[in-house]
Amino acid sequence: MAHVSSGTYLKKLHLKEFVFHKTLTLSALLIIVLLLGIFLTLLVSSFPSIKALGVKFIYNKVWDPVTDEYGALPFMTGTLMTSALAIVISTPFAIGIGLFLGEYYPRGWISGIIKNAIELLAGIPSVILGFWGMFTIVPIIRTIEMKLGVTPYGVGILTASIILSIMIIPFSASLIRLVISMVPLHLKEAAYSLGATRFEVIRYVIIPYVKSGLSAGILLALGRALGETMAVTMLIGNTQIIPKGLFSTGNTMASVIANEFTEATGNLYFSALIEIGLVLFVVTTIINMIGVRIIKRFES
Repeated sequence: MAHVSSGTYLKKLHLKEFVFHKTLTLSALLIIVLLLGIFLTLLVSSFPSIKALGVKFIYNKVWDPVTDEYGALPFMTGTLMTSALAIVISTPFAIGIGLFLGEYYPRGWISGIIKNAIELLAGIPSVILGFWGMFTIVPIIRTIEMKLGVTPYGVGILTASIILSIMIIPFSASLIRLVISMVPLHLKEAAYSLGATRFEVIRYVIIPYVKSGLSAGILLALGRALGETMAVTMLIGNTQIIPKGLFSTGNTMASVIANEFTEATGNLYFSALIEIGLVLFVVTTIINMIGVRIIKRFES
């Protein structure tokens, strides 16, 4: 009797494991189907623009819905400028935070407070940071522009990049802290035994060891920066021209979609905006895939 009940219990256990395994597999497949569905939806909706504009859409400088002439170059330039500048501004701070939490204070109440602050910063809605930038960063930039003899817009590439850098610091800092904590202890102890200082250990042991991890963190932060919409829309100036400097106004691929999508009345106008979204989706996906591949290579 006990043998029968034991066999029944094992069958139920195997059935639960089978159902659980299939559920996880189905969930993973649904994510893939969802991504493919998003890509195909964007691609199909972009067909009128792709057919009418062709490759010219990528390098054309003019965006004029009145004459049905659409070029994505100003928005691609604005996206790359704001994202690249945000990476340049945020990377030193992200590496500093990662070293502080991963090497100096990996545990303790100080580490806990800073980690919680970083998580809180990552959770602040972008529109809130956009409002803060309008009331804080814009007046500062406007004052600098007046002293430099530049037209004092206040908004522009530099202003948007500063806010964008604040938004992406938590993502890169968290990953950098993780890879720094993965540095084998015996490598650091060997360097200390040879008389190396803390700075020399960081410079000659930790940084070279986590170099690929640092690159992955920066790439993933770049992927996050490329798709940011609200804060950038509020601070970049929203002009359909190619930015000529840090203080110039401009637009990004995400911000032009947010600004003009509800106004897109013509079929070609609507399709051109969708094609911008398709380009942004592809670029962001490629950057994220490269970052994930670098992380996997570092872990192996």
